[in-house]
Amino acid sequence: MAATAEIASSIRPRIRPRTALVASADGSFRQRLSGVLNGLRWQVREAGGGAEAWGEAMDAQPQVIIVDSWLPDLELDEFLHEFRASFPCVEVITAGHETSQEIAPGPHRNEILYALRRIQENDTAAWNAAPRLEDEQIARCPSRLSASAEETSFSTSAVSPAEPSTENNTEPAASETPAESSVRRPDSIAVAERIPELIGNSPRMLEVSRRIRRVAPRNTPVLIEGPTGSGKELVAEALHQLSSRNRKPFVAINCAAIPETLLEAELFGHTRGAFTGAVQGRTGRIEAADGGTLFLDEIGEMPLALQSKLLRFVESGELQRVGDNETVKVDVRIIAATHQPLAQHTQAGRFRADLYYRLAVFLIPTPGLAQHLEDLALLVDHFLEQLGRSMPVKRISEEAMAKLRAHAWPGNVRELEHVLERAAILAGDEPVLKPEDIDFGVIVN
Repeated sequence: MAATAEIASSIRPRIRPRTALVASADGSFRQRLSGVLNGLRWQVREAGGGAEAWGEAMDAQPQVIIVDSWLPDLELDEFLHEFRASFPCVEVITAGHETSQEIAPGPHRNEILYALRRIQENDTAAWNAAPRLEDEQIARCPSRLSASAEETSFSTSAVSPAEPSTENNTEPAASETPAESSVRRPDSIAVAERIPELIGNSPRMLEVSRRIRRVAPRNTPVLIEGPTGSGKELVAEALHQLSSRNRKPFVAINCAAIPETLLEAELFGHTRGAFTGAVQGRTGRIEAADGGTLFLDEIGEMPLALQSKLLRFVESGELQRVGDNETVKVDVRIIAATHQPLAQHTQAGRFRADLYYRLAVFLIPTPGLAQHLEDLALLVDHFLEQLGRSMPVKRISEEAMAKLRAHAWPGNVRELEHVLERAAILAGDEPVLKPEDIDFGVIVN
């Protein structure tokens, strides 16, 4: 009998662990859904955006991905189309979003519907503050099929899922858009978590600090997206300083500031005589950052031909100097930044999609100043304090502050810094900045 039991045990099929990927900008929602799915014996991976979800899918090969009705970095329909083409075996379930493709529901749909219903029972603000929904509205396997009663009925006695945590739930106001509700901060994330160099206590700026602190200790590539003057290089420097590479070099290069003919040699280095004027060999910026961090600013300006060579380095960690046949192994963490919508550029063929998904494993969006005007007073105090180190300290009148608040700030925080410097100069010996001192002039980039 013992031998029979041993044989039966040896031929019993092993249960393959199931992995679900939850892609949502709402960290609180991801946490609650993960809690329920863990109780249903799912392994769960989380992603805060489309690019990060793509990287997690490549790494984890999940059976199912649950995608929010809005992604902060990618257009949802385009993401779903590309994702299904690249991961045809992964079941895709979306929330409250109709698509033009009709796809039959997969084997995991009922269980995911059950998990979504459980978190909605505990938090009516779940999934972008949607009202109480029927199962088909809570989650649609992208088709317009109507679920039968048998499909959407579940037995709570069949499984005993872990109760999701309802702590730190923050219900957005009814007037908020999905984009606004996605950046609301859970109460557990204190203002003290803010990166000191990133001035501002608004939800959007606290979210930037939170993302920096989460990803800084890892070697994960990061893409920083935001308008000109919104502090992308400050974010990159903070990522480096909070990482284990902070004692190694932080090397920055602006891909838009170097002529196309010289950019390759600047990045990869060159040997003596590699081209006209190369009287001696030179180490490239990538090699100079060995062990540390390479910051590629304005990556969207990089020529397509050079993108291909950068992709080879990102994949292999090896580079070849211009004019050399030998390869050099380099260990760097890559952080890229752009003010352009790279996801759209990949669709138009202006940026390599394979390089984009390699660089945008983790996305950090930096908001324009108009998106966090509640931080204006803090920023003004900060810049006036800095100016006070080289000239008499200035204060600002309420009338001048009102003029600043009414401005559109196309140049963002960098424009504010320059406006205040001009105002301090125009004020002369006067200790208080007045409205007539505020001259928006020409934005200096």
